[in-house]
Amino acid sequence: MDTTALVSSDQDALPLASTVQASTVQASTVHASLVAGSPAAALPAPQLPGTRHPRVLSIAGSDPSGGAGIQADIKAISAHGGYAMAAITALTAQNTRGVREIHVPDVGFLRAQLEAISEDISIDAVKIGMLGTAEVMSAVGQWLAATRPPVVVLDPVMVATSGDTLMAPEARNAMLSLLSLAHLVTPNIPELGVLLGKPAASSWDEAVQQGKELAAEHQIRVLVKGGHLASRKCPDALVSADGTVHEFMGTRIDTPNTHGTGCSLSAALATLMPQLNDWPRSVARAKAWLARALETSAELAVGHGSGPVNHLSELWATAAPHADSFSQELWADCAEQRAAIASLDFISELAAGTLARRHFAYYLAQDALYLGTYSRVLARASALAPTEVEQKFWAGGAQNCLEVEVSLHRDWLSQYPLEREHDAAGLLEGGHGAGLMQGPVTKHYVDHLQGVAFSGSYGEVVAAVLPCYWLYAEVGRMLHTEYLAFEGEHPYGAWLQTYASEEFAKATETAIAILDNAARSGSVRERAGMKAAFAHSAAYEVDFFAAPHLHAPAPQDTQSD
Repeated sequence: MDTTALVSSDQDALPLASTVQASTVQASTVHASLVAGSPAAALPAPQLPGTRHPRVLSIAGSDPSGGAGIQADIKAISAHGGYAMAAITALTAQNTRGVREIHVPDVGFLRAQLEAISEDISIDAVKIGMLGTAEVMSAVGQWLAATRPPVVVLDPVMVATSGDTLMAPEARNAMLSLLSLAHLVTPNIPELGVLLGKPAASSWDEAVQQGKELAAEHQIRVLVKGGHLASRKCPDALVSADGTVHEFMGTRIDTPNTHGTGCSLSAALATLMPQLNDWPRSVARAKAWLARALETSAELAVGHGSGPVNHLSELWATAAPHADSFSQELWADCAEQRAAIASLDFISELAAGTLARRHFAYYLAQDALYLGTYSRVLARASALAPTEVEQKFWAGGAQNCLEVEVSLHRDWLSQYPLEREHDAAGLLEGGHGAGLMQGPVTKHYVDHLQGVAFSGSYGEVVAAVLPCYWLYAEVGRMLHTEYLAFEGEHPYGAWLQTYASEEFAKATETAIAILDNAARSGSVRERAGMKAAFAHSAAYEVDFFAAPHLHAPAPQDTQSD
């Protein structure tokens, strides 16, 4: 598109506002007070206590495609912790490719909207976007003069990215009259030229100079946006009425999704100023947010033209997971490990009844040793658990490991003793683990569990122990299904029948539910730690089932197993 056209900052083709990462802020001078007696002397920088959830009113047009106008404003306000309200000035029929029709409702209805809001709700900030006609601008100006909102940000919407006009030519003077009622105006370079009655600036220095002229003439702060300049750099400048310039440097973000960038930026500024009470800080933060919204805009995949920015990217990235979405994500992530376990010789041979006795004995002995440490990790989970129900659950699991599982393995090891040099006699005689050495996989696995248990959060401990429940239950389900279809007497039939335990299946479901609860209450960083702990444990589960074929002692004689 021709960059000399009047392109609105709401839908910039190459918007600086949409492409800047606010990495540096430079001030040529300090802020000075507005000149006493000037038209804007009644509108000093608002001195507001930090407002956690500012009530922000957007006075703008509607974009049914959701990328610009009040739809973009509501998202931007919400993304910055504000409570969004809207008074609609115009209805448009548009999408990401262009504007088809514009309908401006009776101005009396706009007045009714504004009066209904201000008579009932305290307004912390106002963002003004598309106004369209001089009559609409006059009505908004009268309301602003009567209500004097603490923060007013004016985005002089004139032309859409597609080149479609959004403001009547004769409305320029009415737009200029609104400047005395605003604290900040946010024109792009073409709009800045229109407001001054000059050609659009062709260089950054010229644009800043025009910003100074507009700020001085109307005693208002001007955010000059240089996105229309042909440069990989994207400077922005906040210009005060006294000529102070705060410059924000950044690099252009390569994306076609710039629909509604001006709307979004101005709405963000209107929301941040009541919270920060500092214009340069508000601009820096809004720019950084918009840069991330642009960088992630392709994730939305909206439309075939100039798509919208991703207003809620930060919120979605940090939002707590819903229901069982976290555990389902972990389950999907370990699909490779599940497939690897299913393809192991140990599993297929156990199901077929052809597994060598020494491999089965090695597995039982190592599992018994593993459970000794696993019980201590479950006890640690119990100590960290936030509720009595969860404390009892993990404590019961720890006790079960010691009293039931180890006893079961002892009984089986009496039938499947290890070779002499790896004798499990110490275990069989009640010396839990005495005389039996951990294999390399077992040692690495329990070292991992103990490391998480005594340095990780509760959620990370839960995630670390879960694969022993979940993957083991899945393996058990698969093996028991094959056992039921087995014809004849299965040499490991009694063992495979234990996999049908409904009690263990219910315990697994409970452990998964606890994981999801911990994920919802945890931080983004903690959830990342939970994913890592689960992934490591899942990988060790594969290695544990593979270990008998790799590390079981060779038979002492030449007879086959």
